[in-house]
Amino acid sequence: MLRKLILGGAFLVLVAAPAASAQVPTTLLPGVTYTREVTFTPHGPVVLHVLTAPRPGGLYGLRPTLSNGAVVGLEKLSALQTALSGQATVAGVNGDFFAADGHPTGIVMRSGALLTAPFAGRSSIGLDATGLLRLDRLSYVGNWHGTGQRRRVQLNVTNANNAVTLYTPAYGPTTPQSAGDVELVLDSFPATAPNSDLVAQVSRSTGAGGTAIPPNGAVLVGRGTQAAILQAEAPVGSSVIVRLTLTPGWAGVTDALGGGPQLVRNGKPVFDAGEAFTTDQLMPRLARTAVGQLRDGRIVLVVADGGQPGYSVGMTNFELAATLVRLGAVTGAALGSGAPATMAFDGRVLDRPSAAGGEAPLADALLVTYEGAYAPPPSEPVVSPNGDGVAESETLAYKLVRSSDVTAQLVGPDGRTYLTDTGRRPPGTPTFAFPGAQASPAALPEGSYRWVVSATDDLGRRSTIERTFTLDNTLSLLTLDPALVRVGPRGGTLSIAFGVAHPATVVVTVETPAGAILRTVSSAPLQPGPAALTWDGRDRRGRLVRSAKLLLRVRATNSIGTVDLVAPFSVKRVA
Repeated sequence: MLRKLILGGAFLVLVAAPAASAQVPTTLLPGVTYTREVTFTPHGPVVLHVLTAPRPGGLYGLRPTLSNGAVVGLEKLSALQTALSGQATVAGVNGDFFAADGHPTGIVMRSGALLTAPFAGRSSIGLDATGLLRLDRLSYVGNWHGTGQRRRVQLNVTNANNAVTLYTPAYGPTTPQSAGDVELVLDSFPATAPNSDLVAQVSRSTGAGGTAIPPNGAVLVGRGTQAAILQAEAPVGSSVIVRLTLTPGWAGVTDALGGGPQLVRNGKPVFDAGEAFTTDQLMPRLARTAVGQLRDGRIVLVVADGGQPGYSVGMTNFELAATLVRLGAVTGAALGSGAPATMAFDGRVLDRPSAAGGEAPLADALLVTYEGAYAPPPSEPVVSPNGDGVAESETLAYKLVRSSDVTAQLVGPDGRTYLTDTGRRPPGTPTFAFPGAQASPAALPEGSYRWVVSATDDLGRRSTIERTFTLDNTLSLLTLDPALVRVGPRGGTLSIAFGVAHPATVVVTVETPAGAILRTVSSAPLQPGPAALTWDGRDRRGRLVRSAKLLLRVRATNSIGTVDLVAPFSVKRVA
């Protein structure tokens, strides 16, 4: 048996059935909202998912994140977010296009360190220290030199014949397996800031391939014709200088991700940005992802579901551009499209990815990060400690990612505080039971309860989040007899019984598991006491219901709120 709150801010709204219009925005985090829209077009329906977040800064960030924490490899967005849960609460979307081994197509920069080079013919998406989104087409030239002249160097690429490649810890734990290479281990190497001289000493040399990359160092690998040159001009014990040059210089940009094409420029949609994409990538209606910035600095992330006729046909690239403008973006760019297009929050997928089997693995992601106090939605949107075994108690929690001074209180409809937790708390997720052994359920007032968590972390940053749930004992003890209703030529009989504790308008319906109402059995005001009804096995038009698994829903509405009791049963047609 399942109890659900019908009205309120429960997380269940995030995965609700398709609607004919935009939902009321759901608050995922303080200042971070999610909206699901459905638009009906001549080409079919389009389902759009929109995430809006504050301008990056303070408790909020916009961060490119590599799958598995490495340049190579693939990982689902939900798993990637779950792995970061101890560092921040995150919401976001898939990142750039990528190669089969998971190497991103374009740039990745984290905290000022360049991890992969940009794709010269496509937009790179950067974020500067002021929280401004910057879109540019960047070129990259890397050089190294030891005792000889400056020579070209590539950055964290898997295959590079007749070339020298720099591998940093971002690539993964080891260099690629390859025979005949020269590999110079640099036990200490500075962060790969672009446009600056990076100086290190060669610690040792090897040619085995699969060399461990030092956690604070790097490995220079020479392949083919460049192997002997590297060995001759960078002997063990000598210094090498590496310079990774970006043009334009992108002064002030700390984080970046590849993408493109540019979709919005100065608040206007861009039809053809002239970037290195094929018509097949831009014109078909696909699942698509984009990022934009609003005039007030807020960030908007968008995923259009696609590839699913009857549910969502997707968008062309220009339709995505027009959508960003409609949402108020003054600048914006596309990200990877097709099967990897995904949006998730706190490890839970919000959209319906078009990949076979659901969510597809991806190379990187663009995430809104939040480092303040977070309280997940209550485990039960409606709690009813009335002894019927359904939703008898509530589990409340809050999460900290930094040591913080916390005040957490559960405030009842009468203004009294029923749970309190205060003091200095370490990072973690403490949980609390309500009503708890110390409270008498019969003495608890019915109505809306507020779980309010305020925290000041060790950096002096303040945050507050509030969640609500309802205590409502109006309905109890729903029973159905029999669990399998046999429907013959004259119909069938399902006996329905339940208890009513307070006067309420009660609606009883027979529904499909998807929520389609087959029959309204009763709709009437009821007084406190036991209630009994029967259903005759017919739908709203008087036709016999076919064999199926169905739900019986009892919904009560009064001054306390709206509450459901739901029980499953089955129908079998018989001769």
